[in-house]
Amino acid sequence: MPEQVGEVTQLLHQWRAGAAGAENELFNRLNPDLRRLAHYLMKGERKGHTLQATELVDQIYMRLIAAKERDWQNRQHFFALAGRAMRRYLIDHARGRPRGEFVGLTGVEALLPAGSVRLDLAITVNRLLDELAESQPKWCQLVELKYFLGLTDEEAAEVLGMKLRTVQRMWYDVRKWLFKRAESEDAKAAATS
Repeated sequence: MPEQVGEVTQLLHQWRAGAAGAENELFNRLNPDLRRLAHYLMKGERKGHTLQATELVDQIYMRLIAAKERDWQNRQHFFALAGRAMRRYLIDHARGRPRGEFVGLTGVEALLPAGSVRLDLAITVNRLLDELAESQPKWCQLVELKYFLGLTDEEAAEVLGMKLRTVQRMWYDVRKWLFKRAESEDAKAAATS
């Protein structure tokens, strides 16, 4: 797809400028990649999820249309934001599900569906990424590329325009930061309960 990167960037700029037909051409060209991204993210969701990958793409399409005025830098920027929007939509969707009544019995946590633990983790990661985006936007982008979009180190380095070894060092640093922040949040939660 490297030959299309310049064309997609041009289409993004034409779309923002209001060129007739640019929106249709852009989304027709990017739709297969958006669907692959949605399928990848949906694989991590619980079985029997009420949302399908096609619906996720449709919902994100509407959000991207609303963000037309954004200064789209290039294809990678578009997909980084699309991936972030999908991740947030899935979390919002999960938050909207009705929850069962809590029964305070020792050991009941083992009976809870695994999805509830995953939801708490997804919410925590989402909050940490929002915090990270403010202080270290490249780190945040790397997490989105590797963790949520499933890119390899080599692919992430290409998208970010960085050397492979630099991306690998950055990945080590960002994981260390995330684990440290998650541990401190666990400690705070344990102290208040």
